[in-house]
Amino acid sequence: MGLLARVRKEWFIIGIVLVILSAKLQPSFGVRGGPLKPEITIAYAAVSLIFFNSGLSLKTEELTSALLHVRLHLFVQSFTLVFFPLVVWLLLKVLALTAIDQWLLRGLQTVSCMPPPVSSAVILTKAVGGNEAAAIFNSAFGSFLGIIVTPVLLLLFLGSSSSVPFSSIFSQLFMTVVVPLILGQVCRGFLREYLERRKLPFGAVSSAVLLMIIYTTFCDTFSNPNIELDPTSLLLVSLIIFSLQLSFMLLTFAFTTRLGSGFSPADTVAIMFCSTHKSLTLGIPMLKIVFEGYEHLSLISVPLLIYHPAQILLGSVLVPTIRSWMTSRQKAVKLSTLQPI
Repeated sequence: MGLLARVRKEWFIIGIVLVILSAKLQPSFGVRGGPLKPEITIAYAAVSLIFFNSGLSLKTEELTSALLHVRLHLFVQSFTLVFFPLVVWLLLKVLALTAIDQWLLRGLQTVSCMPPPVSSAVILTKAVGGNEAAAIFNSAFGSFLGIIVTPVLLLLFLGSSSSVPFSSIFSQLFMTVVVPLILGQVCRGFLREYLERRKLPFGAVSSAVLLMIIYTTFCDTFSNPNIELDPTSLLLVSLIIFSLQLSFMLLTFAFTTRLGSGFSPADTVAIMFCSTHKSLTLGIPMLKIVFEGYEHLSLISVPLLIYHPAQILLGSVLVPTIRSWMTSRQKAVKLSTLQPI
């Protein structure tokens, strides 16, 4: 793969690095009250655009086909929104005794509270040949569920800044997340044929807006002289993130492949990715809303910014291995059904 092709493929991860560097060099432009006016353009307009775009691009009919696989859905949603946060909470009780930056540790807890992503889990499930319909349903359903559950989990485990009341958080979430999603779905009903014919770049639009949100978040950080990022803590948190992802993937694999689990190899693939991946597209805007005005917001956001490329990287590396396992399992199951009794 050539350099230009590599840049096009990884443009979002490259973009994250560039916007953080830009925020470091010129934080005054995107800081609260600065020329960009992020308290209006980002907190309301940009976040609303992301979720309107999601509603416009979401194919409802693709999700209904997977609706009846209730056991799989219950497993994925309970793992990612109940088991995952509780395990991380217990882990942080131990890590709190170390010298790792406390705000980065709180950031790990925010990662655990996030819903599954709409894109990466589906893409990787499809790449392996797993149950794509189940992955689509759980990613989308988890995103909708996350609108309600994630803020509750964030406030339960971390609390919020005293300047942002609980009712204010949910009213802003409703206006900038729920309403744009519904409007997007309504518009899709009128424009469905046009949208399917033109194949508009919905993912690229959301990613570009998300880069703006990341930029302004780090502008606030770098303009605050009291905040410093410890490189050792950052490295340790990165290692913890990779360890968590790999451990949870192995755990879901072990549970869903045990005798009598009732899950097919294709189901296992969807479960592994949907249960362990976390949404950056939903996560950063939600953190921006829930912790608006919080001086350590960007430090809390750092683990999520690491988790996103890490889950794509780890998943991509494992695709050939998982595909080979699934193919061999499916052949074994097929042969066993063909053998005479």
